[in-house]
Amino acid sequence: MKLSFLGAAGTVTGSKYLLEQAGRRVLVDCGLFQGYKQLRLRNWAAPPVALKSLDAVILTHAHIDHSGYLPLLAKNGYTGPVYCSSATRDLCEILLPDSAHLQEEEADYANRRGFSKHHPALPLYTRDDATRALALLKTCAFDEEWEPAPGMMARLTPNGHILGSASVLVRWAGRSIAFSGDLGRPNDLVMKPPSPLHEADYLVLESTYGDRRHDSTDPRAELATIINRTVRRRGAVIIPSFAVGRAQTLLYAVHLLKADGRIPDVPVFLNSPMAADATRLFRAHPGEHRLSHEQCEQMAKVATIINSAEESIRLNERRGPMIIISASGMATGGRVLHHLKTFAPDARNTILFAGFQAGGTRGAAMVGGATSIKIFGEYVPVRAEVAMIDSLSAHADYQEIMAWLGAFQEPPRQTFIVHGEPAAADAMRRRIEEELCWKCRVPEHMEQVELA
Repeated sequence: MKLSFLGAAGTVTGSKYLLEQAGRRVLVDCGLFQGYKQLRLRNWAAPPVALKSLDAVILTHAHIDHSGYLPLLAKNGYTGPVYCSSATRDLCEILLPDSAHLQEEEADYANRRGFSKHHPALPLYTRDDATRALALLKTCAFDEEWEPAPGMMARLTPNGHILGSASVLVRWAGRSIAFSGDLGRPNDLVMKPPSPLHEADYLVLESTYGDRRHDSTDPRAELATIINRTVRRRGAVIIPSFAVGRAQTLLYAVHLLKADGRIPDVPVFLNSPMAADATRLFRAHPGEHRLSHEQCEQMAKVATIINSAEESIRLNERRGPMIIISASGMATGGRVLHHLKTFAPDARNTILFAGFQAGGTRGAAMVGGATSIKIFGEYVPVRAEVAMIDSLSAHADYQEIMAWLGAFQEPPRQTFIVHGEPAAADAMRRRIEEELCWKCRVPEHMEQVELA
């Protein structure tokens, strides 16, 4: 069996892993590259595999860096099955059309403003491509095996990152390989802890926070401090947020803080129809998270939903204390860019990040102290306070990953460290080798490995 690392090797985005055996090919994850331009350009390159030769695709979860390449597969002629959990399918039905809409919207904006180097600027894919991709999704129950390709058996195990997220265990040709997916956290405010895996001959392991521990401070306390500090300045708190997962955690945390009287009753706006749709899905998948039906209702009601572009524009005209939660989480696109353009130049405001910021993104630049950021071809000064709450992350830190690995009854023959920046991946490799004495390596982009 051969394993190829077509993405998320040396970086945290673009997850794609190709398994090959006796002429059969299965792709695990199908994500877009994000961040640095040289990474984003990979999305425009020729498909890394002959698409018609694929037997199947398996998704660990719906985030765009794991699913966002699917419309390109459909655009380029792939018509085979894409296996995933039920909640992942529901989320993809929200995320993929939205991703396509953003591609089309940004191309149109670039053409109208004339700041693209390409004439005309074209979207990476369209909403029609996303619709074709969605027609390929086939759902699988957690902890039940199915056959994605002749002779291959696969199983999804919930891993607590977002609704529907899973680790994948594949058995093929007498060998087994597990893909951790993005591991959630044992004490997340909303999601249940990741289920353990007990055995696999080979392991592909994420390392987003492979070199860091999350702050043990209660994230609600940090959030309250930042909100109260900004309210005293009569400023607005702008929170770039992933529409799926992080937005719901933030909404629930704000609800709890208001209910306890720890923050004033300032208006809260959720400027992401996609995030609003994802929030409603929590009621449809009650077994995957910690919230009761009543708590889901409270989470959904804490914010005013901004639906139309006109409402979003009017939001930029408001002044005074308020909280705006808007996609995207790394400020790579979406409505939050218009909010940043409006609110970042004012020192009374706060730009609050609540999750990992990949290198090359506007979020990483701001967290790193950038005094200006480029939005729609123009440089916007950053005078607002920039804050970061790592402890709201939906990714396990290195200690939590090590605890999850502790459930393995035997060491895998080889553990491949992926989905991390180089420093994080290497730190994770070194820690596993030194503490568990497992064989580990950090693969290169496009590297192929024979699994003996």
